Amino acid sequence: MKKEKVIVIGTNHAGTHSILEIANKYKDTHEVVTYDKNDNISFLGCGMALWIGGVIDSGDGLFYATPESLCEAGAEVHMKHDFKNVDFDKKTIEIEDLETGEMKTETYDKLIFAIGSWPILPPLPGHDLENIIYAKIFQNAQGAIEKIKDPSIKKVTVVGAGYIGIELVEAFKENGKEVTLINDMDVLNRYYDPNFQEMMRSNLEKNGIIMQLGETVTEFKGDGKVNKVITTKGEYDTDLVLMSIGFKPNTRVLADTGIELTPRGAILTNNRMETNIKDVYAIGDCATVYNNASNQFENIALATNAVRTGIVAGHNACGTPLEMQGVQGSNAIHIFGLTLCSTGLTECVAKSSGMEVETVEFTDLIKAAFMPENDEITVKVVWEKETKRIIGAQMASTSDITLALHFFSLAIQERYTIDKLALTDTFFLPHFNQPHNFITKAGLLALGKL
Repeated sequence: MKKEKVIVIGTNHAGTHSILEIANKYKDTHEVVTYDKNDNISFLGCGMALWIGGVIDSGDGLFYATPESLCEAGAEVHMKHDFKNVDFDKKTIEIEDLETGEMKTETYDKLIFAIGSWPILPPLPGHDLENIIYAKIFQNAQGAIEKIKDPSIKKVTVVGAGYIGIELVEAFKENGKEVTLINDMDVLNRYYDPNFQEMMRSNLEKNGIIMQLGETVTEFKGDGKVNKVITTKGEYDTDLVLMSIGFKPNTRVLADTGIELTPRGAILTNNRMETNIKDVYAIGDCATVYNNASNQFENIALATNAVRTGIVAGHNACGTPLEMQGVQGSNAIHIFGLTLCSTGLTECVAKSSGMEVETVEFTDLIKAAFMPENDEITVKVVWEKETKRIIGAQMASTSDITLALHFFSLAIQERYTIDKLALTDTFFLPHFNQPHNFITKAGLLALGKL
């Protein structure tokens, strides 16, 4: 029996996991071929700041797969090959060999797009000056490390106060640099409500970060190398600029192919990661996933989502039905000793989308008050007013409270209601928690608002 050919375009997190599912579990019925324009795969960008900040000695441990390991699993791997075009009717793709310049046309039975995302880089005046960098792939991290070794790089400006920007603010500060953070809004504004943003902002300021919030960069100046950042409110001397204002799906090449895209450029999929084109799938940062909190398909670019979508598409492409259970966008950050984590929707995001919500927020000790070693935790839970279903949670502490976020994530996925939270069966031991721990306490405090 002739094997079906599955072609995977893109071989980072989503693509790698899709390839491994096919190669390991369907080798008798399917062959899997992959093309990627990079020369490495599986780089864990979430560890980039740890490498740059010197927490880990090298980037070697930030890879969990190689082109060679995929080949050993049974895949046909082509690195330094750039996807150029697709003909869905003929089931063919065009690929350029970046080393030889040769164009190739390949046929497929099933096609999986794992083409990822790329940093948003606005064409501001002076954007092409030297020492303006961004953070995405392994080579970016390598370049940043080489830059900060230069003793002439004393002042670093980070533009963008999302997760990557804030993590790199800490990393540059740990390298002894004077660091300025510029953002047009507050810090982490999509992930947290104002009180939690204030905790992180105060934490950054306390650790010597110069904060310039509510400002938009309009220009870069310099003589070959950047030496000044101009904003709507001022100008700041700098030796290095890290741009981190967000990412967009890397789908421009698909704009006129007939595949359905969202207004922001993500490939629209269903819970099997199928597109509107038969036998074509999309996974990872370039695709949508179902958000259980908002009840909508959205582009939520997280490595965890990439892995799950890759697994799901791999099985469906080989004939085994498997559906995503939806996602909550669960996330966490640890900066200068402060841990913040969140899942689902914030109050601000929910209200901006037209939802009527209620919230409860409190600060309490994690363990029984008589315990000698104890830390505070701040918790906020958001629920839909009419249905009482939990749609979001945020937590902050100097202790590691992140495992509790998995409970709230599952609660959102399973449409758990806030009234049930109050009487959820949990254990009590003074070493770990209080009789009314911070999870059930959120539910108990919410009862007064129902």
